Amino acid sequence: MPSESARQDNHRVDAGEFDYVIVGAGSAGCCLANRLSADPDVKVALLEAGGKDSWFWIHVPVGYLYTQNTPRTDWCYKTEAEPGLNGRALNYPRGRVLGGCSSINGMIYMRGQARDYDHWRQLGNAGWSWDEVLPYFKRSEDHYQGGDAFHGGEGEWRVEEQRLSWEILDAFREAAAESGIPPTDDFNRGDNEGCGYFQVNQKRGVRWSTAKGFLKPVMDRPNLTVLTHAQAQNLVLDGKRVTGVNFLQGDSPRRITARGEVVLAAGSVGSVQLLELSGIGNPAVLKEHGIDVAHDLPGVGENLQDHLQMRMIFKVEGTVTLNQRAGSLFGKAMMGLEYLLNRSGPLSMAPSQLGAFVKSDPARETPNLQYHVQPLSLDKFGDPLHDFPAFTASVCNLRPESRGSIHIRSADFRDAPVIKPAYLSAPGDRQVAAQAIRLTRRICAAPALARYKPEEYKPGAQVDGDEALAKAAGDIGTTIFHPVGTCKMGDDDQAVVDARLKVRGLQGLRIADASVMPTITSGNTNSPTIMIAEKAADMIREDRRASA
Repeated sequence: MPSESARQDNHRVDAGEFDYVIVGAGSAGCCLANRLSADPDVKVALLEAGGKDSWFWIHVPVGYLYTQNTPRTDWCYKTEAEPGLNGRALNYPRGRVLGGCSSINGMIYMRGQARDYDHWRQLGNAGWSWDEVLPYFKRSEDHYQGGDAFHGGEGEWRVEEQRLSWEILDAFREAAAESGIPPTDDFNRGDNEGCGYFQVNQKRGVRWSTAKGFLKPVMDRPNLTVLTHAQAQNLVLDGKRVTGVNFLQGDSPRRITARGEVVLAAGSVGSVQLLELSGIGNPAVLKEHGIDVAHDLPGVGENLQDHLQMRMIFKVEGTVTLNQRAGSLFGKAMMGLEYLLNRSGPLSMAPSQLGAFVKSDPARETPNLQYHVQPLSLDKFGDPLHDFPAFTASVCNLRPESRGSIHIRSADFRDAPVIKPAYLSAPGDRQVAAQAIRLTRRICAAPALARYKPEEYKPGAQVDGDEALAKAAGDIGTTIFHPVGTCKMGDDDQAVVDARLKVRGLQGLRIADASVMPTITSGNTNSPTIMIAEKAADMIREDRRASA
């Protein structure tokens, strides 16, 4: 039986011919559209399944509470039930709006460690070492202190300090110093060890997305076409060359043609789904869903890596947390007034304000744990805040050994894929989780926090022993929304793209998003994804010149 896409082909509207067709107007896609359309001699089309970023809650930083898990701005994916999480399934937000995840995420500006990128180069990916990618980070960046050897001051990606402070977070930072974790004021110089306040992608207390920074300033370019509510169905292939994209815009089936290249920037979930719906991937997966194999590429959808955070909660006394401030109508009114007048206060805050990078044991070469510390607590994301004062010290393993997968659920492009992160499936990850919980307890027992009498609420001080702690990690663990690696870069039999991000064995197709990371970066993944797009744009232009 022919697929719905095939049945629609006779009725498809021609959406035109372009030099480059970019699928996904998220963190990578907006950057690519800006850079590629800077050449007036090429025509660029950008397809986005979601709509415009005109919703109020996208722009108020605390609006992530509303933009996630709502179909207006989020794909609303869920994982399968995870054995490592003791049978729990997690919500898996991915942006579905101009700006993509940068319109709904936590706004933390983080590059990772120099070691991450040097490791990519050591794996055989020429051009991806720290020294080679740093210029791309700097090109995008508009740092509030201006440019220097490590930061850019003239780019589109605004980076500022946060506009609020909390007594309990200052005390945690002092406790971290007493526990051997030195203070730092910059996590983005290649070595992020230490404890300090995160810098954020905001401009004067308002979220700064890639749609604002990269896309909107160039929307009037005559050679750039942006199509919203345009969901890709499958790629069009002529033998081993990709020549366009079939998509649905509203109720209208359409086809867009690429003279040069199609560039997938749909993310670690979306790019996999589109490849498999097009017959590109593991033949066993494709045949299971009745899809003809156009190109055998077994690594598609494999190598999924994500950061799992253990959300440890501590009750406190003698200080004010967001639990109290948001727990009354007066408190909410004052927070709203503070934001209205000064663009500051709790409504301006990222989900996490204080961070730390530390080694789970001294034998580690570089820090392998990241903390996100918050002056609030709740049972799970989306639930109301607790009615007692508390803070949350979330800690994650930056370099998990566990590897999961993402694959299509059916041949219907509207069906959400099957997401299996395989959290805590590797024994090493369970060991690091236990070490992380013990380290957090040591920090919270340091003198600087003693006056607040921290009392462990989750997982509870009675939980001890490696196995018990690893099981507890499964109970309190949740994603920090950093899926990467499902179309990894490399030259082994599981690699999907080469070091120039070209899909192996095909012509006219690249991938430029977080899915190409061979290993996950040591920190939040949004800005590394923009760096990938910056570098991809340069390589695309270089190859065009070489073929002219």
